[in-house]
Amino acid sequence: MTARTTRPSAALTRLTAVAAVAVAGTLVLTGCGDQTKKDKDTSSSVSPGASGSTAASGGAPLFSKLPKKYQDSKTIQVGTDASYAPMEQTEGGKIVGIDPDIADALSKQLGVTFKFTNGKFDGLITSLSTGRADIVMSAMSDTKARQEGLDDKGKKIGKGVDFVDYYTSGSSLLVKKGNPKGIKTLADVCGQTVAVQRGTIYEDAFKKQKTACGSKGLTIQPFDTDSEAQTRVKAGGAVADLNDTPVAAYIAQKSGNGNDFEVAGSPADAGPFGIAVSKDNAQLRDALKAAMDAIIADGTYAKVLQKWNATSGAITAAAINGGS
Repeated sequence: MTARTTRPSAALTRLTAVAAVAVAGTLVLTGCGDQTKKDKDTSSSVSPGASGSTAASGGAPLFSKLPKKYQDSKTIQVGTDASYAPMEQTEGGKIVGIDPDIADALSKQLGVTFKFTNGKFDGLITSLSTGRADIVMSAMSDTKARQEGLDDKGKKIGKGVDFVDYYTSGSSLLVKKGNPKGIKTLADVCGQTVAVQRGTIYEDAFKKQKTACGSKGLTIQPFDTDSEAQTRVKAGGAVADLNDTPVAAYIAQKSGNGNDFEVAGSPADAGPFGIAVSKDNAQLRDALKAAMDAIIADGTYAKVLQKWNATSGAITAAAINGGS
């Protein structure tokens, strides 16, 4: 959920999720999370979530593909930002959503438990290098910048990560119900104030738009979570937030029984979301790809997306580093 390096063009995306609502989306971006920031979250909560079940290694067809470390521990630690419904959110002390359900399906193929830990989005990639997480599943867009460890200015700031792509999505502008400022595209936010989750490509997109706005200017208010950005828009302190199209549609449908928000304009620029893995962990990456292909082939993947009304972003085969 929420949200996060820049693709070439005005593309934007963080996640892709659930409302089978024909949304009048808006601009799209790809990606979530900014590996340039250190993980400052010292109070992360841990939950097995929907993906806490473990297939016994003896019955898991792909168990042998895992590195010995995970065969021994029977656990894969997953970093996520559980504030991005319906991709991942906390309910009753558990992390639930599309990503945990996909992880649960992967666990049955690999014979290990996927243990989700909640943290701030802008520290998730850092958690891979520090060893706090083995993988990241958080509606994170697969981009070349993340693969190569580049910041939003193209400067090398890390080794980068590999992605196992599992979904595609675009992005849309979320505005207050009734769209009082008539926002349809990114160009329409010039001279206004926008809210966005910090460390996302959505924040990068607004920064680029600020440059494009020229003398009209653009005030950007970044927040730790997307829910805080939504609250700002709802209160009228900002004209728009930027989200993955399915997430924006879900929020517009659910918040205030559909009376708080609406999606503005039309969605655009779909891109892949990926499971992030350290470049030093190629065997784990390849095992995850094999497991993704297996759950696609046996229909389990489709059932997860059907459950969340998210079939529009389904893929037919997993890819490694398919983002641009």
